[in-house]
Amino acid sequence: MFSKKETVILTVEGMMCGHCKMRVEDAARSVKGVKKAEADIDKKTVTVTFTDKTNTDTIISAIKEAGFEAVVK
Repeated sequence: MFSKKETVILTVEGMMCGHCKMRVEDAARSVKGVKKAEADIDKKTVTVTFTDKTNTDTIISAIKEAGFEAVVK
């Protein structure tokens, strides 16, 4: 049985370069259940696809631990 996938777009403050983009994506992907994370430096967002058993707050916390502020867009 497969879990349902959900997607959330988070606004990320402090992401200014390719290295920042990579850190944000890696932080989001480190959360169990996250299937995909794609950051956009120009829009200052990260789009995260995850299973329905993953909590959005956990993803935000992981990004915060990486040194960035993230909120649901």
